[in-house]
Amino acid sequence: MSFPTRIGVQLQPQHSGNYGHLRDAVMRCEDMGVDVAFNWDHFYPLYGDPDGAHYECWTMLGAWAEQTSRIEIGALVTCNSYRNPELLADMARTVDNISDGRLILGIGSGWKQKDYDEYGYDFGTVGSRLDDLAAAMPRITSRLGKLNPAPLRDIPILIGGQGEKKTLRLVAEYAHMWHGFTTAETYPGKAAVLDRHCADLGRDASSIERSAGVENNSGVARGEGNDALIANAEALVGLGVSLLTVGVNGPDYDLGTAEALCRWRDERA
Repeated sequence: MSFPTRIGVQLQPQHSGNYGHLRDAVMRCEDMGVDVAFNWDHFYPLYGDPDGAHYECWTMLGAWAEQTSRIEIGALVTCNSYRNPELLADMARTVDNISDGRLILGIGSGWKQKDYDEYGYDFGTVGSRLDDLAAAMPRITSRLGKLNPAPLRDIPILIGGQGEKKTLRLVAEYAHMWHGFTTAETYPGKAAVLDRHCADLGRDASSIERSAGVENNSGVARGEGNDALIANAEALVGLGVSLLTVGVNGPDYDLGTAEALCRWRDERA
């Protein structure tokens, strides 16, 4: 199975005290041809002022679902710890219906201790949080099958992470999409582990869409220029990644890199 090359933008819901900036940014993404608009599921900024302006993930996705008409939307990624699995499934179904079937359910085990401490969640350990995610996944998929009205499509589940023993096993078992937070250098090794998990489960590994970032943790620094960005995107596509995502920060939400990637995608089609 092969997937078309797609462009994602993570509109990081931080450092903008005016929600209108995010409302404008997601519309600009849709107008320029971005394929997927992501946010993230945190309660405080991840960089810059740690107590700066910040908005919540899922209420925002509901607003995006109503505001847009073509672009897919989702979290990169939802923290499993913050919501009961059945509730999360119901929220996802509702946003999917509002959007006419454009939601991607991105999920991971969680990692930001400040979020847990400030909001009263048990932080546990890396292992316990992954065990919680493993316990949640069948509950989420089961609840999605029981809801009335049903989701408008088989909601794609994206699992984020690269842990070889637990996370990639969960990707092989439950995910339609995998975002590994990998670089062009680290992707092949992690992908090989995922392929082995798929083989163990009797699943076709090519049925899982591969996703990666093309800035910051992917070896291309902000301001390094579009040539480096496009070169990294080409390298990732050559390895089998089809969804390429850039992150943009408030309050200005500069979409120059996203525009360059959309042009590159269209020129190579």
